[in-house]
Amino acid sequence: MKNLLISVGLVLAVAAAAGVVAYRKGGDAAVERALAERDAMAWLKADFGLTEEQFAGIKALHDDYSVVCAEHCLEIQKASAAVERLKAQAPVDASEVAAAERRLEELRAVCESAIAAHVRRCAAMMSAKAGERYLALVLPKIREFDHQAPPDLGLNRHRH
Repeated sequence: MKNLLISVGLVLAVAAAAGVVAYRKGGDAAVERALAERDAMAWLKADFGLTEEQFAGIKALHDDYSVVCAEHCLEIQKASAAVERLKAQAPVDASEVAAAERRLEELRAVCESAIAAHVRRCAAMMSAKAGERYLALVLPKIREFDHQAPPDLGLNRHRH
């Protein structure tokens, strides 16, 4: 019985080691390189198997949208600063703060809607399978954007 347990344990250890090696060898070198270099566009191209034509089209969309996004971010930053200024005043005017907070939320909603539309345009330029996977990966992250800079297709988070 003791030898059986040792044998089972040894087999499991070898299987786990083989799984780790296979996983490491099975990764796409271009994706790994893009991730290591934090090159979001290279990652997008490699991970979603984009053709040169698809990549060029998506890059153009991304470059054009960066300007729009920067404008949204600036407006959101201004509105956020206005909310903070109003909250810091003495006495605090609750109705002014509420109006400023509503404005901030409206700007965020416009921004998030625009980003979602942009992401869908990018996905439409990919193969159907890649586009579905891209949307599943990116759309849920839109609410996490911090509105500090234009999009970079952030590998960990969108630096929006």
